[in-house]
Amino acid sequence: MHLLSELLSQSPQTSSVKKQHRGIEIKSQREIAIMRQAGKIVATVLQEISELVQPGMTTAFLDTYAERRIHEMGAIPSLKGYRGFPGTLCTSINNEAVHGIPSQERVIQSGDVLKVDTCACYQGFHGDSCIAIAVGEVSPEAAKLIRVTEEALYLGIKQVKAGNYLMDIAGAVQDFVEANGFSIIEDFTGHGVGRNIHEEPSVFFFRTRQIPNVKLRSGMTITIEPIVSAGSKQVQLLADGWTVVTADNSLAAQLEHTVLVTPDDCEILSDRTNW
Repeated sequence: MHLLSELLSQSPQTSSVKKQHRGIEIKSQREIAIMRQAGKIVATVLQEISELVQPGMTTAFLDTYAERRIHEMGAIPSLKGYRGFPGTLCTSINNEAVHGIPSQERVIQSGDVLKVDTCACYQGFHGDSCIAIAVGEVSPEAAKLIRVTEEALYLGIKQVKAGNYLMDIAGAVQDFVEANGFSIIEDFTGHGVGRNIHEEPSVFFFRTRQIPNVKLRSGMTITIEPIVSAGSKQVQLLADGWTVVTADNSLAAQLEHTVLVTPDDCEILSDRTNW
């Protein structure tokens, strides 16, 4: 995901949509076929982790498992070493919104909301996805948060088709999340994905004039990844330099898919639902 403050510092707010388009790659059919496989690898790993997770496991155990499985499927863990990140997975629990670092000391407990985000590079192209897992018996608030975030994800994906704009995605996600009493965390955005983990355009999930409202074109590959807080949208960065937590200690959830824009619809490249 893009950090919004970095995005705004690198790109003037007056940047035109036309200028933004010049940095957006339209994937060829050959490249799309490779990205389907990258997405399938990520989807496979996350599906297996969702079935594997139990209270008492460490997040480091899940990270080791994911790294091995990605290599077994002929890919490379994209996150490991990216800007110095030490893990194959981001494992964020409860009030941790994003970028939690896997650790032998972090033990998963019943009642936790566990977010597992990973990215794999296959033949030079990346697939990116995140799941939110209700570990054991979770509170009604936690269950609702995960459900609302998942529904918001798919409402956003429904807006992905050639001719629509990023604001169509943003409005659909924001309206649904806020109607359910939750908040969109605005400090991070989705992004284009392909040869690089982070590409143009930046994909936002809240109404804004600070980021270009790009028109979607067939062949774009982007991530849809709302991050939702049960309380405030404000976040803080912990001393480890990676883990981002909600400022009011409220629960947070994130889900993500890599999505291909098609002429009349879209294709979820990291889909796990049809297996």
